Amino acid sequence: MNSSAHVLAIDQGTTSTRAILFDAAGRARNTAQVELTQHYPRPGWVEHDPEEIWQSVVSTCRKALSAAEGPVAAIGLANQRETTVLWERATGQPVHNAIVWQDGRTAELCARWSADGLGETVAQRTGLVIDPYFSASKIRWLLDTVPGLRERARAGEIAFGTIDSFVLWRLCGGQRHATDVTNASRTMLFDIRRLRWDGELLDALGIPSSLLPEVLDTGANYGSTTKEVFGAEIPVAAMVGDQQAAMIGQACFRPGMIKSTYGTGAFALLNIGREPVASRQQLLTTIAYRFGGETVYALEGSIFVAGATVQWLRDQLGAIGAAAEADSLAEQADSQQRLYLVPGFAGLGAPYWAPHARGALIGLTSACGLAEIARAALEAVGYQTRDLIEAMAVDVGTGISVLRVDGGMSASDWTMQFIADILPATVERPVSTETTAWGAAYVAGLLRGVYPDPETMLARWRPEKRFAPEMPPDEREERYGGWRRAVAGVLAAAP
Repeated sequence: MNSSAHVLAIDQGTTSTRAILFDAAGRARNTAQVELTQHYPRPGWVEHDPEEIWQSVVSTCRKALSAAEGPVAAIGLANQRETTVLWERATGQPVHNAIVWQDGRTAELCARWSADGLGETVAQRTGLVIDPYFSASKIRWLLDTVPGLRERARAGEIAFGTIDSFVLWRLCGGQRHATDVTNASRTMLFDIRRLRWDGELLDALGIPSSLLPEVLDTGANYGSTTKEVFGAEIPVAAMVGDQQAAMIGQACFRPGMIKSTYGTGAFALLNIGREPVASRQQLLTTIAYRFGGETVYALEGSIFVAGATVQWLRDQLGAIGAAAEADSLAEQADSQQRLYLVPGFAGLGAPYWAPHARGALIGLTSACGLAEIARAALEAVGYQTRDLIEAMAVDVGTGISVLRVDGGMSASDWTMQFIADILPATVERPVSTETTAWGAAYVAGLLRGVYPDPETMLARWRPEKRFAPEMPPDEREERYGGWRRAVAGVLAAAP
């Protein structure tokens, strides 16, 4: 082990970019963060400016690196998944804004693909469902919409990537066009068993293979940064989708271990080992990571709106001035009210997969005010988590007793206690909730000999706080039954 080395983690998320410099003991030595602009050209459309993302990566990394007192052994990159960028190979310039994972503009295209009978092939090959969430329909929309783009793509002039590929291209001066298996598995184009792009799906979806990056292990030699970027050539040794990075950061290295990350959305990943399991509950089968040529799979449940409900309370309702105030409002609420917020702001994710669903407040009485709405917003995160955990339990044939949590919303004691109550399960919050960045750093450091093997990291993991179930069973089931009826009403009302 190199005790003097540092590892730089880039955590390129949906609402911000962060860079964290970790030392050889895994301690965060310096952090920099830049907020990103969300662009909403039409209702349901969400875009990012790729140039803004790139500049945020450069500025945060330079600031984080300023604290390095020794060599920087490697860079690990975690990224928002599914978000799609197409750029010119000759110049590196994007041909359009990035289309974000939350974007729903391709719902009709996905409906046509489903009607054409592609759903079973997609499920078998990719482990996914046909949905606007994934990259494939976003690529197709760009090819169909940007004048001349399809012809240029067929001629080999255009590159596709999720954010990791685009950032890598820029870091390496256009010398590497690559992604890792975790990000490839989120495109709806990648065979997760054969570990290669699926030519039959590419043809069926009308996407030229010339667009696609090389696919490598999660920890691999991705090239080195140019001296112009950071003043030195630093190896890029890991790329990983943000949710898989959090799973690694939570040391969920054994089958049956599960983590849930609560950010803009919420994403639960259950380690299912080295054989993929086909979900019968509309969950996703995805690649958790691939180290040293060995692939580990996960079942994933994706909640599109979690922390975004708190942003809605703040920005649209003006109910709070800061996210932390939602807890105190929820504590003031009348606990006897049964008010349900179904946050279908961007449709509903797993296990419903209803892109046309819209949000609803159900159960309003004249006694309900902002406090009750705030409580309903936080409770919705717990209810949606139970939806996922119950579906996972059916797929794997066993219940889940411990849930490891991270992400910004995991700082809410009120929400974490409600999740423990409604599951019911013990909720464990780690000492550091920077698990996404740490996961990317760990993989890079593992490859470069800075950090120890996964079993050692699992043994070292410690919770900062545990939340045990306290709600009476009758109340738990009565509340959850009301949630299921509320969701059924929303689904019935969807166009």
